[in-house]
Amino acid sequence: MTTIDSLLSRRSIKLVQGPGPDEQQLDLILRAAMCAPDHGRLQPWRFKLIRGANVQALGELAIAASERAGTPIPEQKIAGMRAWLANVPLLIAVACHIDHSNDKIPETERLLATGAAVANMLNAAHQLGFGAFWSTGLGTYVEEVPETLGFDALDYHFMGFVSLGTPIHTLGLPQRPDPAGFVGEWLAG
Repeated sequence: MTTIDSLLSRRSIKLVQGPGPDEQQLDLILRAAMCAPDHGRLQPWRFKLIRGANVQALGELAIAASERAGTPIPEQKIAGMRAWLANVPLLIAVACHIDHSNDKIPETERLLATGAAVANMLNAAHQLGFGAFWSTGLGTYVEEVPETLGFDALDYHFMGFVSLGTPIHTLGLPQRPDPAGFVGEWLAG
């Protein structure tokens, strides 16, 4: 598969199971993240690996934290989340570190660099044959969840979780829109 073929066939795959990436494959996925464009070489991306039984524990934490925050998760969604997480071999929590000593590079550019790092991870996982899904569920916006993971709101912008594993179902090529509908050309007047 060429690099272009890989990029054009990548899709989000939520339903995964073990095996997840081994240590060598995970190292490649994380190395791909380090190649993201990054104005000022701030390297703002931060990741926390969550594996095995800790994946389900995180789900339970998100359920309880959402309840404590006054935003309970509906029972049907809880059941779906538990069923999903029961099979996920690896979650990677994603945060953008905010370096308060640097006021030259806007926070937006740091967030974009972190997003680019995650995109590289998703593409690397796909190239290695894994399914991956970037989720902003699981209590991403409930302060207690990222804080429990070591990402306090003062120094980090929490950006969700990437699930990684072997796809449960074989999926066809994703349907993509024609890029012409999203592109215009500017002409000097």
